[in-house]
Amino acid sequence: MPLLLHNTLTRALEPLAPAQPDGIFRFYCCGPTVYGPAHIGNFRTFVAQDVLRRALEIELGPGRVNHARNITDVDDKTIRQSQAEGKVLGEFTQAWTDKFRADCTALNLLAPQQEPSAVAHIPGQIAMIERLVKNGHAYQTADGSVYFKVSSFAEYGKLSHLKLEELETQNSNSAGAANAADEYSREHVADFALWKARKPEDGPNFWPSPFGEGRPGWHIECSAMIEKIFGGATIDLHGGGVDLMFPHHENEIAQSCCAHHGEANYNFVRQWFHSAHLLVDGRKMSKSLGNLYTLADIEKMGFAPVVLRYALIAGHYRSPLNFTKHGLEAAQSAVQKLDKHLQALAMRAAGDAVKAKETIARLKSSAPEALRWGRYAAAWAVLCDDLNVPGAMGEMFKVEPKAATVEQAMEDLEGLVKIAVFALGLEVPLTVSKVEAPAEIVALAQQRWDAKQAKDFAKADAVRKELTTKGWKILDRKDGFDLEKE
Repeated sequence: MPLLLHNTLTRALEPLAPAQPDGIFRFYCCGPTVYGPAHIGNFRTFVAQDVLRRALEIELGPGRVNHARNITDVDDKTIRQSQAEGKVLGEFTQAWTDKFRADCTALNLLAPQQEPSAVAHIPGQIAMIERLVKNGHAYQTADGSVYFKVSSFAEYGKLSHLKLEELETQNSNSAGAANAADEYSREHVADFALWKARKPEDGPNFWPSPFGEGRPGWHIECSAMIEKIFGGATIDLHGGGVDLMFPHHENEIAQSCCAHHGEANYNFVRQWFHSAHLLVDGRKMSKSLGNLYTLADIEKMGFAPVVLRYALIAGHYRSPLNFTKHGLEAAQSAVQKLDKHLQALAMRAAGDAVKAKETIARLKSSAPEALRWGRYAAAWAVLCDDLNVPGAMGEMFKVEPKAATVEQAMEDLEGLVKIAVFALGLEVPLTVSKVEAPAEIVALAQQRWDAKQAKDFAKADAVRKELTTKGWKILDRKDGFDLEKE
């Protein structure tokens, strides 16, 4: 089943396959700017990219994906925040880099094979800027800054489908000063900064260059890192949030193509992959609204990271996702249901609880290509159609875990591990936070238990129905009962 993905550049579904003769799929993602904790909107994009990487590795085989995700550790925001806190930039950004990696681990994101940082690649950025100046695509201003000349690249706007001739491009802002901001809107297309001359507010954060002391602009770092990591070869896929399409990715295309000016058949990126925005309770996330949630905030609400991961991938990546507490509760119920399916198949396949646990552990340590799909082949087929995770989840839950034979149960168990663990990255068996039952619910459950022991089955059934209407399920044991939130 070929893996198809929507290409932002062509607006069409296209198969994903490595273009280079070595058969390695080159996949680059814009990573975090490390000036604070990443929020759930950031992680919606990173988790979607992780699912795609997992699917690629299943489709292409082990060792066939080279995934890079950068760390932005110098820009307007990192410098401003480190200065405000009175900290050395490197120590400040390293602490937030460590926090980001810890959150990635908790959310079960595979570590990228390459994780370059902007600071470590400043020499490469300077070298690329020199080539752009030499090729006539960049110019230096009186203060020593260097800007990319947007009008020198006829294809500017092709990714975000902007028409350059219909835009009013500018060398300066309304006040007559150069537009040196790292981020700006599509209504303000302008020559953008490649190198920023040293300013007093930058403090000790500057580097020597042929243009004078200063630091790189934000956009040049990815172009330079991609060139260094992948040797100037065309990369197969570039990913990021939809907010990066313009200006960041548009600027990357311009820089990289113009830095290779005159090179025959140079193509920067074959396909582009963008994830839509995440809303919280129907509103845009912001500090002022108090809805800029992090993983730590979600855990304080009583939800495990696996529940957040499920919630973030439950909507299609190209559609905005409205994040709510109700959605988190639904995700928790879904992962609990998934766990039950896994346990039922394992018990049928292995025969007892001990062997079932051993069998699950063995399958999780197996190579994905060694596992069969069983009745979960339909879920994989749907996932391959533009990374349709919600559709794949629907197919996954259609499978009745009561297999007809032991062999069928084992094949299905392999398929469930393959789609849930290896493709979707959902750790099973799942450890999720249990909701403590209120005293009122416990008292009702005790009434039912007492009625059942007295063989008053009519009363026991009536109380059970009352518990169900209140959203609780009672699970009998030989010596008592357990309560579970539905």
